[in-house]
Amino acid sequence: MYHRILVPIDGSPTAERGLREAIRLAAEQKGKLRLLHVIDDFPMLMEMSTISSFDASLQKLREYGESVLAAGKAAAAQSEVEVDTILREVTRGRIADVVIEEAKNAACDLVVMGTHGRRGFSRLALGSDADLVVRGSPVPVLLVRQEPGA
Repeated sequence: MYHRILVPIDGSPTAERGLREAIRLAAEQKGKLRLLHVIDDFPMLMEMSTISSFDASLQKLREYGESVLAAGKAAAAQSEVEVDTILREVTRGRIADVVIEEAKNAACDLVVMGTHGRRGFSRLALGSDADLVVRGSPVPVLLVRQEPGA
């Protein structure tokens, strides 16, 4: 049923839990995973005073993103799940927009992502990319909550 599953990951425990669930689903359904890491460089751009420090910081973010994707790929390979990875950067817009765009462009059947399950003021203040993905995704979205007590 789900042949191509998009999994946005950022290295957080919540995203890792979403990845584990996506690997389980893909293994059961003989599906393929597409792991996505998005670098949001706009906040960093606003804080950097020089171009050289921005470039160095952006390179570190790229390296971190590649390491997150490599670890996710290795985890999927242990379960014999086919996987590909993509690293995207966004300066304007939200990470949710990149996730939705990737789900469309990669012809995914499902998006699996971790969510912190924020409510009240923290959700209002921090926003919810997961909520925006649910609202805008052209395919079903499975949200995986963080571990209880985390």
